Amino acid sequence: MTWPVGAATGVGSMPGEDPRETARIIAGELPDVLHLAELPGRGAAGAMIGRTAALLADLYVDLQPAGWRIVDRPGIDHRRAVDHLRRDLDELEESAVGFTGLLKVQAAGPWTAAAGIELHRGDRVLSDRGAVRDLTQSLAQGLRAHVAEVARRVAGATVVLQLDEPSLPAVLAGHIRTASGFGALREVPTPDATEGLRTVLEAAGVPSGVHCCAPSPPFELLRSAGAAFVSVDAQMLTRRDDDPIGEFLESGGHLLLGLVPTHVHDLPTVSVTTAPARDLWGRLSYPPETLAQRVTVTPACGLAGASPEHARAALARAKEAGRALAEAPEES
Repeated sequence: MTWPVGAATGVGSMPGEDPRETARIIAGELPDVLHLAELPGRGAAGAMIGRTAALLADLYVDLQPAGWRIVDRPGIDHRRAVDHLRRDLDELEESAVGFTGLLKVQAAGPWTAAAGIELHRGDRVLSDRGAVRDLTQSLAQGLRAHVAEVARRVAGATVVLQLDEPSLPAVLAGHIRTASGFGALREVPTPDATEGLRTVLEAAGVPSGVHCCAPSPPFELLRSAGAAFVSVDAQMLTRRDDDPIGEFLESGGHLLLGLVPTHVHDLPTVSVTTAPARDLWGRLSYPPETLAQRVTVTPACGLAGASPEHARAALARAKEAGRALAEAPEES
């Protein structure tokens, strides 16, 4: 699979509660790489864990006072999450008639899901290795079916899968708190984390990658797990990340680089927006003309907290920045 040169896409979430208008905005502003948005404005069932709950196979998760918890049978919140997904897919199918580019779908990765969902007895899934294994297998199976349905609904598109893993660095470091909040769960060994990610990345049967908005994402682990692309916030990167990024790119990986601020009133100019990407490319000593081939521009993170006007403007600026990288490589 080849990413379009000079393209842009969204990370995942969008503001508001209207999936039809959201689908139209994405189709209008991101013509090369669409994404199926999450709308947390509809409540927890519309946010990342709620969306993921709707995708699990033979495993039910419902919203309790303390958060999402595994239950014996689907409750009202689980059904609401499934209903949101059905409507989102309907609107995507309508807005993407005739679309032949890349179409990205997102869900929480196994480690963020295990850190964010509780067991029947109230502790986090992450505290029980067997429960983590069951959740991982359920997620893998559910995503395989989800990707197949999206491919059927938008027949001309090439579907790619993004696993959202904002909690992965904390899982690796042992910084996830217990359900009581008085302790922390033991860190997950890197080989175990790699294997869990690989299970889900490979299951979908399409090019799959990982989004991690935490500082210094674990590029080596993600590369070992088989991530075809990694999505990161450019502001979270430091020069210490240069070598791991270079190794990931050398292995054939693609970078989704969050360059457009999500929570500022006035967006920076296109040249200021693209500067971190050009600086990174210069430090890596890569030919300037390859930048737009190996990097897709995104907002810094999800846009759920932005106003609808800013979200539309951020997507438009991402598109402009992607085209600028393709049209003016000599400036890098």
